Amino acid sequence: MLKKILTSCALCLSATFVSAQQASDPVAMTIAGEPVTRSEFEYNFNKNNTDAVVDKKSVREYADLFAVYKMKVRAALDAKMDTASAFQKEFRHYRDLQIRPMLVPDVVVEKQCQDYYNEMLAALGGKDLLRPAHILVLVPQNADAQLQEQKRLLADSIYNALLQGTAFEELAHKFSDDVQTGKNGGALPWIGPGNTLKEFEDVAYGLKVGEMSKPFLSSVGYHIVKMLERKQLEPFDSLHPQIHRFMERRGVHERLASDALDSLSKKYEGRYTTDQILDLETERLCAENQELRYLVKEYHDGLLLYELCSTQIWEPAKVDTAGIVAYFEDNRSAYAWDKPHFSGMVFYCKEKADVKKVKKLLKAKKDDSQWIQAVREEFNKDSVMVRMDKRLFALGENNNVDALVFKAKGAEVKPLEGFPYIGYVGQKLKKGPARWTDVSTKVVQDYQKFREDEYVAELRKKYPVVIYEEVLSTVNQH
Repeated sequence: MLKKILTSCALCLSATFVSAQQASDPVAMTIAGEPVTRSEFEYNFNKNNTDAVVDKKSVREYADLFAVYKMKVRAALDAKMDTASAFQKEFRHYRDLQIRPMLVPDVVVEKQCQDYYNEMLAALGGKDLLRPAHILVLVPQNADAQLQEQKRLLADSIYNALLQGTAFEELAHKFSDDVQTGKNGGALPWIGPGNTLKEFEDVAYGLKVGEMSKPFLSSVGYHIVKMLERKQLEPFDSLHPQIHRFMERRGVHERLASDALDSLSKKYEGRYTTDQILDLETERLCAENQELRYLVKEYHDGLLLYELCSTQIWEPAKVDTAGIVAYFEDNRSAYAWDKPHFSGMVFYCKEKADVKKVKKLLKAKKDDSQWIQAVREEFNKDSVMVRMDKRLFALGENNNVDALVFKAKGAEVKPLEGFPYIGYVGQKLKKGPARWTDVSTKVVQDYQKFREDEYVAELRKKYPVVIYEEVLSTVNQH
C-alpha cells in the first residue's frame, strides 16, 4: 500500500514539474508533431533579427520562415545526413571551437594571466617602460676604418641638423637605416629591460621625456635616441583585456583545453576517445546553459540545412539545363529590359589586318562559348596580339560598344594602349535576352528559388506545421 502511495506521489510530482516547465517555456509551434519551444524560437528570432538586419521581420513573419527552416532540418535528419562522417567532422570542428575553451575553469585562465603580468613586473625590476624613437646609421660588421669614420661623420651631421631645429621625424624618415621605424619618424614600440641592445638600453634609460642623446655606437651602428614617453607598468586590472587577448594569440587557452581533455581522459580511464569526451562534455555544458544549447543546435542544424539545400536543390537545379531553358521560356517577360543590350565580343588588335581575320573566325563558330579559346589558339599562342571582352553589354556600360554598336550620341571610341584597332561580333537585343545564357546568372538563381519553393511545398505536405498564435504573442513579452 505504501509503495502504491509513493508511486502515486512520484507521478503527481513528475506531472507537476512537466506542467510547470511547459508554463515557463510553452511550445511555440510543432513540426510534424515535434515541439519547438518559445525559448528556442526567441533565441533564433533575437539573434537573426537585430537592428543591424536590413529586412527586419515581425515575430509572425519570422515564425513562417523559421517553420520552413525546421522542416528542412527535419527532412535532412530523416535522410540521415547527420550520420555522414564528413558532416560529423565539420560539425565537431565548429562545436569544439565553442566547447574546448569552456573546459578550462575561469580561475585557471586568470591565474595564467596573473602569472604573465607578474613576470612582466619582475622583468622590469622597478624600472619604467620606455617608448623611444631612434635614427640608426648602420655600420657593416666588415667595415674598414675609412667606412667607419664616414658613418660616424654622417651620424654627427644628422645630430647637428637636429640641434639646429630640423624635425627628428623628418631626418629619421630620410636617413635612418632602420627603414620600418623610419617610416614612422623613428618611433619604436614600448620596451623594457632586456628588450634591446645593452648600449641602446643604457642610453635610453638615462633620458627624460623629450630629451635626445648624442650619437653613440652599438654593435650594429650609430644611434641617436629621442625619448617619446616613459611610464610605470599599469595595474593588472587595466591590462587584463590585452593580456587575455595576448594569451589567446599565443595558444595558451588551447594548451589549457588540451590539458583539461587529458585530465578527463585519465578520469574516464581511457575508455573514451577525445571526440567522445567532447560529446559528453557538450551534453553536460548544454544542460547547464540554455544559450549554449541553442548555439550548438544552431551549428548542427545550420550545417544540415546547407547540406540538404546544396544536394537536393541548388546543385541539381544548377545542372538541369532542360529545366532552366523551360523556366526561362515560361518567364521570358521577367527578363525584359528598358534599354538595349549587345550580346557579343569587343576585341582589340595590335595589327589592323587581324580585325577582319578575328571577325571571320568568330562568325564561323556557331557556339559563342568557343570564341575566346578560338582566338587564343589562333592569334595569342606566342604573344598577345588580340585582347577580348565577351559578355552582355547594356547601353551606357562601355564607351566602345556605345560608339560602334549603338551609335550613341557623344560616345567615343577608346582603343586600349598598344591595341589600336577595334572590332566586334554579336547582336543587338532591344527588348530582352535572346537566350537564357545572356542572363545566365540571374536565370539560374531564379530557377534554384523556383525549385526550392517546389521542394518546400512538398515538405509542407510531409511535415504539417502548427503555430500557436497565443504563445507567439508572448515572445519577448514574458
